[in-house]
Amino acid sequence: MTFRARLTLVATVAVAVAILLASCVIYLIVRGQLRGQVDGALRSRLQAVSYTVGPGTLRINFPDLPLGGASGYAQLVNARGTSARQEEGRIRLPVTDRVEAVAAGREPAFFQDAVVAGLHVRILTARIGPGWAVELARPLDEVDRSLHRLGLLLVLVSLGGVALAGALGWAIARTSVAPVRRLSDATEHVISTGDLTARIDAQGSDELSRLASSFNTMLGVLEASLTTQRQLVADASHELRTPITSIRTNIEVMSRSDRLSMEERRELLKDVIAQLEDLSVLVGDLVELARGTEPKLEPEEVRLDEVVERAVDVARRRSPGVAFTASLEPSVVRGVPSRLERAVGNLLDNAAKWSAPEQEVEVTLRGGELSVRDHGPGIDGSDLPFVFDRFYRSPSARGLPGSGLGLAIVRQVAESHGGRVSAGPAPGGGALFRLSLPTLAAPQTRC
Repeated sequence: MTFRARLTLVATVAVAVAILLASCVIYLIVRGQLRGQVDGALRSRLQAVSYTVGPGTLRINFPDLPLGGASGYAQLVNARGTSARQEEGRIRLPVTDRVEAVAAGREPAFFQDAVVAGLHVRILTARIGPGWAVELARPLDEVDRSLHRLGLLLVLVSLGGVALAGALGWAIARTSVAPVRRLSDATEHVISTGDLTARIDAQGSDELSRLASSFNTMLGVLEASLTTQRQLVADASHELRTPITSIRTNIEVMSRSDRLSMEERRELLKDVIAQLEDLSVLVGDLVELARGTEPKLEPEEVRLDEVVERAVDVARRRSPGVAFTASLEPSVVRGVPSRLERAVGNLLDNAAKWSAPEQEVEVTLRGGELSVRDHGPGIDGSDLPFVFDRFYRSPSARGLPGSGLGLAIVRQVAESHGGRVSAGPAPGGGALFRLSLPTLAAPQTRC
């Protein structure tokens, strides 16, 4: 059963129960009022009956009412259950032990229903005089007809109400689940076509509209992620094509070794080795970026000052012509040591790349903020918004080695550790990079 059908069924059943209860209440109220009117008429008739007591005699005066007449019928009964009038053809009202008890004064007056000569009547039995009771009857045929018409009317109204409730419930359910239907259609469209640009009209502030809005947000995130992945693949393909083409060309030239001198072969081999190293760096950077989509490694407490110290030692070996100075305060962060060391190393390699021989690169760590300042040409203002983008290389950097992924890796590592990275001009010239990470309690300084 569909959600729309269930919603319609629930609404219809709820309305049907409400109408049934209301109909029962109305029927019982009207029935009570009509029978109350009959009981009132019988009490009035009882008040019209009178009696007098003489020496050894009891005279009772009451109107002679034929059974089935509009005003009803009257009958006298003594304590032995004998009717005072028993003419030929007279229809008698029922005489029970309780009627005899009323005549004897052992029971109070009471009402009862009975069927006499095929007629449904209401009977009032009351004591009147010593040892006698009077039974006053009034036909209920008019009351029964009124109740029958009322019952039929209530049944018709109930059926109509239930049918109307079902139709309205179906319409309301159809309107209510329309956003869900659109959501389902959009999901099926995305699954069947892979089109993440589909969106749902999410107007309003109800729960379904918020659900549709959340679905649109999810599609937007997926679309952006897919676009980023496609861009990464396209950029990686472009970046890989250049070194691979160059390596292939050099190898083809080397294959014609009979035309090359030994010195030319050595130069070509040196170029191939350098290009392979560049290719290895590029592949390593791509793998590092791809880790952002893999399950996260379990973080641990890391001495950031020790990570930076190791990275500085590596940078000194890679760039012996650059003077690295380090001022490091003890600092503890929570993260993955290998990824943090890769990010710090990339910042140092970037600074070394832009530094002339014997120029200084200043490395400072204070309270979880790492600063790397070089004295190179600095960063052009038009390049600042893009320095952390994948494969971005400024026009002045295109002649330098590198893949354009190092700073993108720094930003990814910083964000995955709850931190941030920024770049800007340094006072007095050069570039200044800051990597900020949330810190834990500072450790004791080593002696």
